[in-house]
Amino acid sequence: MHVPATEYLTHSAVHPKRGKAALDAIGILAAFQGGSVHDGWRSYWQLLCQYALCNVHHLRELTFLYEEQWQAWAAELQELLLASLAAVEQARAEGRSHLHPLEVADWKARSEARLSEGYQANPPDPPPETGRRGRRKQSTARNLLDRLSRHQEAVLLFLDNFAVPFDTSLAERAIRMVKVRQRVSGCFRSEAFAQAFCRIRGSLSTLRKQDLAVLTALEQALVGHPVSPAF
Repeated sequence: MHVPATEYLTHSAVHPKRGKAALDAIGILAAFQGGSVHDGWRSYWQLLCQYALCNVHHLRELTFLYEEQWQAWAAELQELLLASLAAVEQARAEGRSHLHPLEVADWKARSEARLSEGYQANPPDPPPETGRRGRRKQSTARNLLDRLSRHQEAVLLFLDNFAVPFDTSLAERAIRMVKVRQRVSGCFRSEAFAQAFCRIRGSLSTLRKQDLAVLTALEQALVGHPVSPAF
């Protein structure tokens, strides 16, 4: 199940694949050139749009590293992400469209400092004695540090562009009812039923986002006069 979503629109689609083939077949993200917030799935990096990573995912991983492995840098970075989000929200409430460039540079410098502390606390494992090929296995902390460091611009894009959300909560809320149905019914019996479910769920979500009367819109659809949302 694939769910691209904005503040005003939701589109649900089903496809046998999870990767680039599905994104191309659905046809929305393949041509999208705006800002897209995602969870780091490899196929999303092949798109032409501007990337941002979901920071709620990062907060969860940082919480685990602090509470289970007592890594202080993780708690400090978590606090920094939340404080920078609060700064953006305060600026937006004051009617500003952006932060001062020096403030943005300061947030980014502090983030880099926390990442440096994380690398110091998690040095790479020594190479294996045998010449085993392939990618060396790393700790959970090291994998997270590499992702945050390599994609720091995508992690902190919400500081540079207020239109970019901090997380993927829009899409996650849209897909929540899919998970509810999965718990109740287990699966779809045919692809046609899955596609119909996607069409209905996407329409209902969009109607609610645009403050349209859902029952009235359903009645109009059943008599052959479906309500078209605003684009």
